[in-house]
Formats: sequence, C-alpha cells, structure tokens
Amino acid sequence: MGLILSIMMLTIIALLGASWFFWKRPDGRRQALLMLVLAAVIAANVAILTVPGPDGTAPAASTPIE
Repeated sequence: MGLILSIMMLTIIALLGASWFFWKRPDGRRQALLMLVLAAVIAANVAILTVPGPDGTAPAASTPIE
C-alpha cells in the first residue's frame, strides 16, 4: 500500500508541475485547471487513506495489501 500512496504523491507533484507549465501558455489554461482538479482529487484520496478515523487507525493500515 505504501508503493501505491507513493505513486499517487508523485503523480500529484507531476500534475502540479505540468499545470504550471500549461498555465504559462496562452492556449493551455483549460488543461492547467483540469490538471489542478485532478491533483486535488488524488490528494483527497490520499488523505482519505492516511488520516486516522475515530478508532485511531488509518484505512490504509487496515488493508490486507502488503
């Protein structure tokens, strides 16, 4: 599960960098905004998987995937 979370974080970083690149282009604003939305969705998924719940365990810690 750690590998999946790491890949998701690297994807967020790549999307933020690419959106910055596209934002500078006059015809790339729409793509930049879509990349920012996608990065926010992935970040929300990472937060859902890593933030502990009321019982004190994170959902990522209780999955059988190793």
